[in-house]
Amino acid sequence: MVKNLWNTQDEASLSTGLDELVYRSNLIGTDRAVCNFGGGNTSMKTTEKDFRGRDIEVMWVKGSGSDLATLKHHNFTGLNLTDILPLQDKEDMSDEDMVNYLSHCMIDSKHPRASIETLLHAFLPYKNVDHTHPDAIISICCADNGQEIAKDIFGDRFVWVPYIRPGFKLSKMIADGVKANPNAELVLMEKHGLVVWGDTAKESYYKTIDVINEAEAYIKKAAEQKQTFGGVKYSSLSEDQRKESLSAVLPHLRGQVFEEKAMILTYDDNTEILSFVNSQHAENLSQVGAACPDHLVHTKRTPLFIDWDPSSQSTDELKQLITDKVASYKNEYREYFERNKNEGDIMFEPSPRVILIPGIGMINTGKDLKMANVSGALYNRAVQVMKGATALGEFVSLNENESYEIEYWPLELYKLSLAPAEAEFSRKVALVTGGAGGIGSETCKLYAEGGAHVVVTDLNLQGAEHVAKEINQQYGDKQAIALKMDVTKEEDIQAAYKEAILQYGGVDMIVNNAGLATSNPIEETTLKEWQLNMDVLGTGYFLVGREAFKLMKEQGTGGSMVFVGSKNSVYAGRNASAYSSVKALETHLARCLAAEGGQYGIRVNSVLPDAVLQGSAIWNSSWKEERAAAYGIEPDELEDHYRKRTALLVNILPKDIAESIAFLSSSKAAKTTGCMITVDGGVPAAFTR
Repeated sequence: MVKNLWNTQDEASLSTGLDELVYRSNLIGTDRAVCNFGGGNTSMKTTEKDFRGRDIEVMWVKGSGSDLATLKHHNFTGLNLTDILPLQDKEDMSDEDMVNYLSHCMIDSKHPRASIETLLHAFLPYKNVDHTHPDAIISICCADNGQEIAKDIFGDRFVWVPYIRPGFKLSKMIADGVKANPNAELVLMEKHGLVVWGDTAKESYYKTIDVINEAEAYIKKAAEQKQTFGGVKYSSLSEDQRKESLSAVLPHLRGQVFEEKAMILTYDDNTEILSFVNSQHAENLSQVGAACPDHLVHTKRTPLFIDWDPSSQSTDELKQLITDKVASYKNEYREYFERNKNEGDIMFEPSPRVILIPGIGMINTGKDLKMANVSGALYNRAVQVMKGATALGEFVSLNENESYEIEYWPLELYKLSLAPAEAEFSRKVALVTGGAGGIGSETCKLYAEGGAHVVVTDLNLQGAEHVAKEINQQYGDKQAIALKMDVTKEEDIQAAYKEAILQYGGVDMIVNNAGLATSNPIEETTLKEWQLNMDVLGTGYFLVGREAFKLMKEQGTGGSMVFVGSKNSVYAGRNASAYSSVKALETHLARCLAAEGGQYGIRVNSVLPDAVLQGSAIWNSSWKEERAAAYGIEPDELEDHYRKRTALLVNILPKDIAESIAFLSSSKAAKTTGCMITVDGGVPAAFTR
């Protein structure tokens, strides 16, 4: 049963009608079993002063593109109700004409564009109106016997409206139906949702919750007489086995769903999802269609169901099934588009948004983590709807053309146009070693600024967590994650890549940046010092690069690696034989990987900085004193010494290196590999040749 979240103390703190509307809307949106992400709309009619000081009747309605759970005052549009009500006399009105008309009814041009369902609220003669998509209600509205079930539950208190796409006609049908039934307390919209109303915000909210719980109680009783989804067909793998399987197949799947652009992948293996994918009826039910229009725009009409037997088939067999099934899904989607397209329509990515695999759960795709999670959240709701509908009768959905007309509806496309343009690194995942340091942290932040999801790794976990926290505060939850990684330990590196895969689906860009430095004359260089440099800067770079190479090859979509070398990669620094030797090894290793990776679209380049003192743990160690001693100067003179020896007479900052790394990772360097870029202010002795 859904909970009534209304709080009388909160209510007492509300001062204006719009305050009440925002509060009520947030409560409705908080529970996704009541209202979908981005879906539903609420309204309130108030009396306001116009620009001339006259009293006018205003309807406040949720603006297009906002979400009830998080919206605030500025997400509502105020419209002059006196200008809207004459539309009730019209027989029909196109979407374009309606939107244009409503734009003239706005009391403030700075308000957001009004919802497509604005007239639904305006034509109902009630102060407060709520339209939602509750699981229990859609279960009834998507059951083949839904209207009869509604009579059993609600008697003559409801109005049933056959499915029609939102707009003028639907609004008028609802208003006419309510007017014709003096006992009406709610409207059930076939394959769509619920409408209720009230004199006060509280009354309208209570009505929403009460109606849903009436439906839930009825469905729960009916479900006791039936086996959910036809019973069990497959058994789930254990949690550890699921993670192992996912870490193996997600990169492969990510490559298969790639269509000009990469996708971010997430997974969900909660109890309800596993119960569904493992059931006898899951495959057939999943192909019936979307539970309602609000689901469809984020999940596509149907998911991809992969009939894999976790008890008898291997992971390699699952990969082959994924290859075949994704290809079939794309072809079928293209055919669906061709059958239904209107003039001027441009096809979306044909890859699935939802992939269902018995024994493992659900995988979701999206242009970023948020949108992948949205498709997953909505399919969780779809599972609940199918569970309820099949407890009552047979699950039914929109037909193919109805689905297409929602998916490619110009007004739905307008919502998508409100989203920010995709940036250089949108849809990409970057893994940076030494991410807590000066160069590493600046690189992570620059990647995130460009739209990338970032895996910040460092031996200093607290420092990495600080960098990830800063990124998430600025760009959104889980835009970055922090992982502890010792680059000298093969198991640490493999575990970090596995976690990146489980979090985002794969990795597109890596920066080999973890470092240290020692300085001693050759006769004072111990084997221990030599080995330490080799372990961290040689073997560490090899292991990180090798694992990235394997992962990028598995994805089959190319990738970028940038190795952070040094001026000493090409210049034999005095009193630094161990450090200089391994820095030369790094850049040559990068060229070796570039030579091997070209055929797979894997680019490998190096950046050679010098004397980056800011934010570097290296320069806070004995290295600073050792280098000063090598030049016969005091440590506090070192920065000026480095500046004066450059041709440009400049000091090098961490962001200077980060910008070169970002360039080499970007589309601007798409045809560059095996390259070394020096960012040292111009040290003539280190000019590459």
